Amino acid sequence: MSQARATHLTRRGLLAAGGAVGLGAALAACGDDKGKGSGSGSGAKAAKSGPWSFKDDRGTAVKLDKVPANIVAFTGVGAALFDYGVQVKGVFGPTRTSAGKPDVQAGDMDISKVTILGNTWGQFNIEKYASLAPDVLITTMFDGAGTLWYVPEESKKKIAQLAPSVGISAYDRQLTEPLQRMWDLAESLGGDMKAAKVTDAKKRFEAAAARLRAAAKAKPDIKVMAGSASDQLFYVSGTNLSVDLEYFKALGVNFVEPPESAKKQGGGWFESLSWENVDKYQADIIMMDDRSSALQPAGIAKPTWKKLPAVRAGQVIPRSPEPILSYDKCVPLLTNLAEALEKAKKVG
Repeated sequence: MSQARATHLTRRGLLAAGGAVGLGAALAACGDDKGKGSGSGSGAKAAKSGPWSFKDDRGTAVKLDKVPANIVAFTGVGAALFDYGVQVKGVFGPTRTSAGKPDVQAGDMDISKVTILGNTWGQFNIEKYASLAPDVLITTMFDGAGTLWYVPEESKKKIAQLAPSVGISAYDRQLTEPLQRMWDLAESLGGDMKAAKVTDAKKRFEAAAARLRAAAKAKPDIKVMAGSASDQLFYVSGTNLSVDLEYFKALGVNFVEPPESAKKQGGGWFESLSWENVDKYQADIIMMDDRSSALQPAGIAKPTWKKLPAVRAGQVIPRSPEPILSYDKCVPLLTNLAEALEKAKKVG
């Protein structure tokens, strides 16, 4: 999904690879006390109301005179808030692809309407950030130390001086917990949580979870492997620490589990394999990292990859290691895996 620069490559940077996040990108870059705010309304109306407070997952309570109007967020957080009717002013993190299109982590946001402070690991334009007169910075966290995701270590103090921050943990818990926390946050910021599209998305999520549970129960012998690829290595994620995999496992999905000793170099998130050893684990379905920092299945030319039984059987599906934490965006994660299980043949 943070101690010194070196740790970036084991916890923060490595997260960007096979666990919560693309090693290639990392190496290239080398409410009240219950969490519910007191704001209401949306847009300009929300900015005029207040006071506002929210206690984040570090235990930090942010208190402002009014509901934040100038919100800056990690791209995926901005996308989640957008689904709940809250528009952010600026974003940082994967937002625009090299082709100029919205990154997968931008969701349904109109990226032409937000100021992009940084698009890759280590990028964060502090001058642009200051010009937005930010009321609050919001991002996720992928470790137990409260490290703010995609906020550069070397400039975090300067960034912190410009606005208070809110961190939502996506570490070592099931997906439903950060989903609820993002819901609470969006509600505090003026999101319309009673809108039909919002309540419908939550119902669809619950239905998709029931479908996945049933599919897993019907196919207990189907083995699923969560992977991520770079030119040099293939990463096999364990279910521990990742919010999506922990939840899928709780629903009964049978995952490949690398031993803890093999995941040490990956900060406990994943095991790194050479392409010659990519067949170390037998899997019937392979879920592949869909982020732009990872090598996508269509671009993998390694002969050892093409020989894998799941690949030969066409049983490869996308996975979002950094899910956009809105119910609408998490429905496909459940549905795609449920459908794959329903159709899967034992090949591993």
